[in-house]
Amino acid sequence: MKNETDKTKKLPKKATKSHLENAALYYVERFSSTADSLRNVLTRRVHRSAHYHHTEIPQGLDWVAEIVERFQAAGLIDDASFAQARARTLHQRGNSAKVITLKLRAKGVSGELIEAALQKLEADCDDGTSREHQGAIRLARRRGLGPYGDLEKRQQNRDKHMAALARAGYSYDIARQVIDG
Repeated sequence: MKNETDKTKKLPKKATKSHLENAALYYVERFSSTADSLRNVLTRRVHRSAHYHHTEIPQGLDWVAEIVERFQAAGLIDDASFAQARARTLHQRGNSAKVITLKLRAKGVSGELIEAALQKLEADCDDGTSREHQGAIRLARRRGLGPYGDLEKRQQNRDKHMAALARAGYSYDIARQVIDG
């Protein structure tokens, strides 16, 4: 007799071409996505289906490649737009170019698209300061570092605040300018 607290494990659905297409449509509706992240999501579904339903992995991977290609051609997935939007969001949160690059690479964005997104950010900086300096200021404001924190303990916490900016990927010169500025 089963205990009421036992939960039955739900088996994944069998990976068919139409199931994968529906899953892909649902995924891109909910999330801004790169081709690589969509491919990873669908590939995991194919592998789970192969494990539970003994479906063929090569056939499923062919379907995944076809779906991703079709979605790119239709404009449902655009890595360049994703890279620019995500870079802008990360920059507004105070992330450095190094951190932005690492996060975009983790999403499967190519190096050329990352560089183009960073150059667009630099071009959008219109107040005469660099993109990195603006990002460091945003992070300092958000976290209450340097002149944006407790003025009485400013000198006492200087090294901690400098270290926080260094861990966030900013150079010593930029960190010094923001914390001492």
